[in-house]
Amino acid sequence: MRSALYTGGPTFAVVDGEARPPGPGEVRIDVAYTGICGTDLHIRHGAMDQRVRMPAVIGHEMAGRIADVGQGVSGWSVGDPVTVVPLEWCGHCPACRAGHNHICHNLNFVGIDSPGSLQSSWTVPARLLARLPPGLPLQRAALVEPTAVAVHDVRRAGIVAGETVVVVGGGPIGLLVARVAATDGADVLVFELDARRRAVAQRLGLSVVDPSVEDASSVVAEWTSGAGAAVAFEVSGSAAGVGMATDVLATRGRLVMVAIHSVPREVDLFRVFWRELSIIGARVYEREDVERAISLVARDVVPADLLITRVVPIGRVNEALDALEQGGEVKVLVDCQSVGDG
Repeated sequence: MRSALYTGGPTFAVVDGEARPPGPGEVRIDVAYTGICGTDLHIRHGAMDQRVRMPAVIGHEMAGRIADVGQGVSGWSVGDPVTVVPLEWCGHCPACRAGHNHICHNLNFVGIDSPGSLQSSWTVPARLLARLPPGLPLQRAALVEPTAVAVHDVRRAGIVAGETVVVVGGGPIGLLVARVAATDGADVLVFELDARRRAVAQRLGLSVVDPSVEDASSVVAEWTSGAGAAVAFEVSGSAAGVGMATDVLATRGRLVMVAIHSVPREVDLFRVFWRELSIIGARVYEREDVERAISLVARDVVPADLLITRVVPIGRVNEALDALEQGGEVKVLVDCQSVGDG
């Protein structure tokens, strides 16, 4: 088997090794595809070294097929198409006791805190599996996990059909949030600087604006007849994005914080006070979000083929990381079964 290892530098090492047989309650998966996301880039640059145990196999956006089943596992067979819900919780912390397992105080995010899917063979507890429809191509199914993030974000926002929604940042999660919100009946406007990502947004049927050319507050004021947007999702991860998302909101609008901000940001709390805004955090997802995401991807409501802009063999994983980091790409996948050294 092949694995891509993070060893504390920006270049991942691709190594050969032996697949680990599944123990009791586990399955071994032949990983077909793993998506590269912003969290993986944070790891690459050392921003999460306090969590990642090096040398580490990371990755959590994936799809594959069961290759082996451990003792005591029922309901799963070799060949079943699956994805992994990469969250393991403790069950006894305050969050878990309150029923919010997905934000457990001691959460093991598989692919960050423990070995992930950037490998051709991956052994995981069977309880983490989610079943994929047999006819869903595995390349498209690799987008289930980020779609689940978007489903959870939109659910946290409490969007009502007919509401005006602004998405600040048209990267993979931003576009998925916009698509899910539109599916739920919202009128959506995306702000994105990158021309290639704006083009993808348009192909998804979304309205998109370049905020370097048009003033966001003026555009939203005209769009909403001066009222402002009911909901703004901050998905850019930038200080400017936080300001923009706050500025465009209507009275009693909801600001949903989606992006990971690695440093504290200033927020216009006077505007929060003056317009009685609500600030909502949205982190990862719950099982129901994953199930809905599978349905959306399988029914092509989320058109994965339009969002996947590059597929790279695992032997060239650094190319995949570079491509996403350089901007312009939407979703970059690693083909974990293809060697492709050059």
